[in-house]
Order: sequence, then C-alpha cells, then structure tokens
Amino acid sequence: MPAAPHAEDRSVLDLPAPGPDLVLSYGDLPEHVVDVRFGSADRPLVVLVHGGFWRPEYDRLHLRPLADALARQGWSSAAIEYRRVPGDPDATVDDVASAIRTVSVAEELAGRSNGRLVLVGHSAGGHLVAHAAVDPLPQVVGVVPLAPVVDLALGEELGLGDGAVRAFLGGPAAGRPDLDPVRLPEPRVPVTVVHGTADEIVPLALAESYARRHPQVRVRPVDGGHFAVIDPRSSAWPTLLEALDAR
Repeated sequence: MPAAPHAEDRSVLDLPAPGPDLVLSYGDLPEHVVDVRFGSADRPLVVLVHGGFWRPEYDRLHLRPLADALARQGWSSAAIEYRRVPGDPDATVDDVASAIRTVSVAEELAGRSNGRLVLVGHSAGGHLVAHAAVDPLPQVVGVVPLAPVVDLALGEELGLGDGAVRAFLGGPAAGRPDLDPVRLPEPRVPVTVVHGTADEIVPLALAESYARRHPQVRVRPVDGGHFAVIDPRSSAWPTLLEALDAR
C-alpha cells in the first residue's frame, strides 16, 4: 500500500507575534496597506508577500511571526496586503506592483534600510514575487520565493488548492501565459527558491519546473513541508537567512 500523506505542520500560523511598528497605505481600498517592522538600517528592506492561494480568506497576518523573527535578525520588512478577488488576477498583480513602488520611496522608511529591496513571497505570494522578478524596480536586488506556485499550468494540472489556479485566473492557465512565471522571460535579478521536500500543498516539482525553464534560478530544497519555509523554528530557517544574506 502507498504511504499515507503526512499532515502539514501549520502551527506557525498560530504563533504569537507583536503587531507592526508602522502601517502604510498605498491606495484607497482596505486591502491597500503594508505592515512595516523595523530591523537594521544597513540591510535591504524585505518585502513580504503572503500566500493563501490568492483567496480572500487569507491575509498578511500569518506572516507576522516571520516578520518578527526577521527583525530580531536585523532585517526590516514590509508585509503587503493586496486584493484577492477570484477571477481578477490583474487586480492582485497591480496591487503588488503598487505596494512595492510605494515602499521603495516611502519617506517613513527613509534611513530604515540601505535603500535596496529583496522580495520574499510564500506560496501564492511566491508566484507574485517571481512575476515581479521579470521587470523589477531598480532597487530590487533579489527575489526569494518560498514554496512558490511558479508553474501555473502544472499547478492547475495537479489541482492544487482545490482548483486554486483556475479560480485565481478565472479560466485555464493556458489563457494567461503572461502571469505564469515558468512561461515568462528570464528574471532580471537573482532568484533563489526555498522549497520543502515534503511539501504536499505545493510540491517541489513546481520549483524544479521553473528552474529548468530559467536555469539561472537557484532552488534550495529543505527538509519539511509547506509551512516550514516561513517558520523561524524550523530547520529551513537558516537557509532563508542565507538566501537573504546573499543579497
């Protein structure tokens, strides 16, 4: 008999963490906010993009333990919120781009980093930062997708998240190659993917497919499942810090 799938450890989602040091707005809608946590001024600002299969019930709050742990390591971060409207992927992509532009020039962040940005996204957020890596702002010096959905067609074929890809796009992945990182041009900044080898929510095969299409992309497999890559208690944590230090 085949081995039963293991239960993904989601305990990081329930870790207590303090609220942000600052909340910025980048638009008029309730979703147009960014949670900022301060670390050191001599490092890039880490722009965090949360996952949740692009669905409205998941938001940036589950990245607070990660942001708190990064601050303790000296990294300032900006966790962005964005619209998550099924069938309207352009609203999501536009919001992410607007939020990145806002934090890149925000007066409130002047002197809180060295002026550079590293984009870090988990799961669906990993898809969004990989998309942003194709035409990044000049301040972006690297992109670190964590357990990312970087091959939408494969994700659709595998039925990830009970049809999350098709729900996000409002149709088949084949109809939106402009939003599929594996089918986009080469990233213009260094990309390091950190992905758990036991991930049963977004399998490592998606990261491997992305790297085959874009050979300069580096994939760092780590022990653990889908949430290990955002859990500062996990054995994956040093790998994430190494990927940030490399930038």
